Amino acid sequence: MSRDQARRFALACIAAAGVVLIDQASKAAALSSLSEEERIPLLGNLLGLQLAFNPGALLSLGSGATWLLTLLGMAATVVLIIAATRARTTGWAVGIGLILGGAIGNLIDRLFAPPAFGRGHVTDFLAYGNWFIGNLADVALGAGVVVLAGSLWIRHRRTHTAAKDDPTATAATAEAGR
Repeated sequence: MSRDQARRFALACIAAAGVVLIDQASKAAALSSLSEEERIPLLGNLLGLQLAFNPGALLSLGSGATWLLTLLGMAATVVLIIAATRARTTGWAVGIGLILGGAIGNLIDRLFAPPAFGRGHVTDFLAYGNWFIGNLADVALGAGVVVLAGSLWIRHRRTHTAAKDDPTATAATAEAGR
């Protein structure tokens, strides 16, 4: 691993660790101060705080197969760690780190939260209107996707700008940006 690769991997790990720490601390605070029955409005009905335990994935999909979601979360974590070692830009390292942190944050719940090891329910507390209730790991997952998409868009724009500015640019140069 080159020095630049090591630096980007460290950045991804720092981002992931920060997400996990903030996610787990916020879940502990939610468990100690929120209830499943009462919603505390933050932005009217648009955003509030309410405790929920999700046995499934997004929108409770797969709630009957929590153990499978745990295995998928473990596999995703391994793939994301490998991706972090191969990140070619700072943007990719940060994006992968945010997604990795979100995946680990929810995986911790799946492994160690009730009702049983490997079948735990994820602690959620951010109520988005009447649509769904999520947590900060979910926010990090979404933010990571936005960072990755933004990095791709910037790279695409740079490649096309460079190709337009240099009429002698070869097809290989344009292809390298894809």
